[in-house]
Amino acid sequence: MPIPEDVTGDEIDKDVRQELQSLPKTLAEDVAKNLVMVARLIDDDPEGAYGYSRVALRLASRVAAVREAAGFAAYANQKYAEALAEFRAARRMTGGVDLWPLMADCERGLGRPEKALDMAGAPEVQKLDKAGQVEMRLVAAGARRDMGQLDAAIVTLQSPELASNAVQPWTARLRYAYADALLAAGRRGEAREWFAKAVEADRDASTDASDRLAELDGVEFMDALDEERDASEGERGDQG
Repeated sequence: MPIPEDVTGDEIDKDVRQELQSLPKTLAEDVAKNLVMVARLIDDDPEGAYGYSRVALRLASRVAAVREAAGFAAYANQKYAEALAEFRAARRMTGGVDLWPLMADCERGLGRPEKALDMAGAPEVQKLDKAGQVEMRLVAAGARRDMGQLDAAIVTLQSPELASNAVQPWTARLRYAYADALLAAGRRGEAREWFAKAVEADRDASTDASDRLAELDGVEFMDALDEERDASEGERGDQG
């Protein structure tokens, strides 16, 4: 796959660059460029990111960072079985637990919420940092909802992190998940309160909490194209 001229491979994380030093120089550069493209495209063009991840995987399948990138790209494309296999491979290579919540979410994606819940209670969770533990809580709550256990999902999300007024990188998503679970359980007033709290914490608009809040408040958004179409139809009606 073509690599844009502005991509040098030097953009990758220092730790990943160090991993690639085990490869011949030219090969390491090629792998690095493909990994840069995965990172660049994964949010807006997950299919493109997946393509570059497959190239990197073909070039250096024994590098943990490559397996991890391939896992993220597969996950972004909802290829959960493939993502799980890559995450497991990366974990075997590094011995780390950082990917544990993502692996559990892959189990959800594969229709195995019970397995995800088993993973949420595993010793590995205690080894996660705070962000990882919050992520695991979100996955566990999602698994409860998959199983129709709405009240259990709500209780799962109730935590010191949720109650804290401090805004952390995970705060908006945690509050959003809680609000969404409350709404699913028919607790509309509480859901509105927590969607509002999610908006307060969502400084980079990583969720659609503001839209959900407006929806609860009865505010309707019309697409600009719809407005133009309605206006033009009105003009034709007047002419008729």
